Amino acid sequence: MTERLTSGCSRLDTILGGGLVSPSIMLLAGAPGTGKTVLAQQCAFANGRPDAPVVYLSTLTEPLIKITQFVQGLAFCEPDRIGTAVLFEDLGDVVVNAGLRAALERVTEIIARTSCAMLVIDSVKALRFAARDATDYARFLCELAGRLSALAICAVWLAEYDTPELATSPEYAIADSTVVLSIHTSGQRTNRALQVLKHRGSACRSGWHAYRITDHGLDAFPRLSDVASATEWRGEVGRVSSGIPALDKMLNDGYWPGSSTVIAGPPGSGKTVLGLHFVYRGAELGEKCTFTTLEENHVQLGRAIRSLGWDPRDDNVVLRCESPNDIYIDQWSYELLESLEATGCRRLVIDSLTDLASACEDQQRFSEFVRSLLSRCAQSGISTLLTLDVPHLFGQHQLTQLGTSHLSDHLVLLHYVRNGPKLDRAMTVLKSRANENHPETRKFVITSEGIEVGEPVPGY
Repeated sequence: MTERLTSGCSRLDTILGGGLVSPSIMLLAGAPGTGKTVLAQQCAFANGRPDAPVVYLSTLTEPLIKITQFVQGLAFCEPDRIGTAVLFEDLGDVVVNAGLRAALERVTEIIARTSCAMLVIDSVKALRFAARDATDYARFLCELAGRLSALAICAVWLAEYDTPELATSPEYAIADSTVVLSIHTSGQRTNRALQVLKHRGSACRSGWHAYRITDHGLDAFPRLSDVASATEWRGEVGRVSSGIPALDKMLNDGYWPGSSTVIAGPPGSGKTVLGLHFVYRGAELGEKCTFTTLEENHVQLGRAIRSLGWDPRDDNVVLRCESPNDIYIDQWSYELLESLEATGCRRLVIDSLTDLASACEDQQRFSEFVRSLLSRCAQSGISTLLTLDVPHLFGQHQLTQLGTSHLSDHLVLLHYVRNGPKLDRAMTVLKSRANENHPETRKFVITSEGIEVGEPVPGY
C-alpha cells in the first residue's frame, strides 16, 4: 500500500498530486546549480524522525563535509536533528576503493541498520564513473532499485542531466517519478522552472512551474491554468460603481459584481486615477479593496492619492507597490491571491498589465495567466480593474496586443482629442458585456477631486 511523503514544499506537493509516493524512486534531474541538493535536503528534514530517519548519502560529486556545512545555513535545517532524524553518510570512499558491488552492499547494510523511511543519493549519476561500462552501470541501478522496492523504501536520486540527455539515461527509465529543475536566461533576467516528466500511478500538474530558492529552501508556484468553471458565482445582485457617476451612466449603472474591466490608454491619460476612483469608492462603501501597481513606488502612489483628496492609510485599501524587474508572475499571483483572501477583498486594481507582461516572455503563457487570475477573482466575487498602456494618443487601430482585451467584461478606452492648440482627454466605453452599450466619446478633466466627465464630443 502506498502513502505520501511531503517534499517540504506544500505547493510542490500540489504539483506532485499530493507529494512523493512511498515506496517509489524519484529522480531529481537538472544541471548543476538548479537546486537539486537544496530540495533533497529540504525533503529530508521534512520527513526524518528518530524512529524512521532519512539517510542522505553523498557519492563522488561533493565531499560530505561540504554538504553538512552548507545545509546548516538554511532555515529548514535543525542541527540537533542531524545524526538522529537525518543521517548523513559518505558512499564515495566505498565506490572508489571497492566498486559498485561493494557500494550496493553498503547501501543495503545502511538501510537495514537504520530502518530508514527515505534514502537520498546525491548524486547517483556520479556512480557511473565507477562502472566498467554502460551495461555494468545499468545493472547496478536495476539491482539497487529491486532492493529498495523489496524493502519498501522511498528513494530520491539526484542526477546532473538536462532534459535532452535525460530521455536516454538509465536512471530515467528505472525511476517511478522524474522532476526536472531548470534555469533559463532572458536578457539579464534569470528564471527557474520545474516540470514533472512522469509520475507513475499518480496524477500531477502538467507543464512548467516557476520556483525560487531562498534561505528557506525551494518554493514552487504551480502555473495558473484554471479550466473555465461552469459554476456561476452567486453574490449580491446590485451593480458596482466605478466611482465616477457619469461613467456609471455610460456603463448602464456601473459594473456587474465579479466582472473584469480593462482601462486602455496612452501615458498620462488618467488610467491610474480611474483605478483609484474605483477602489476608494469601494472603501467609502465599507468594502475591502486592493490597488497593486508595478509602475509607482509607495512615495509616488501616496503623493498621487493625497493630491486627489484620499487617504493612503485608509484601512479598507491595501496598497501594493512592486517592481516588474525581478518578479515571477506565478509567485506574484499567488502572493496577491493570498492577500485578497486574507483581507476579504471585493475590488482589485492591477496597474498595469503592460508591466506585468514584461515579466513573462511567452505571450500565450501570459494570456493563460490573465485568464486564470480573472477566473479566480470572478469565482470569489472580486470586481477587477486592469490598466493597459497603448501607444497611440488619438485613438487605437487595435487593442489586442497582449491578447487580454477579449478576456474582460468591460473595455474603456482613454485617449486624446485635438482642441485647437490643446489636447483634451476623452473616454469611450467600447464594450460592456451582458449590458446595453451605446459607445460614445466624452471629454473629461482631472481635478483635485478626481475625474469629472463632460458632455459627448460632437462629430467625433
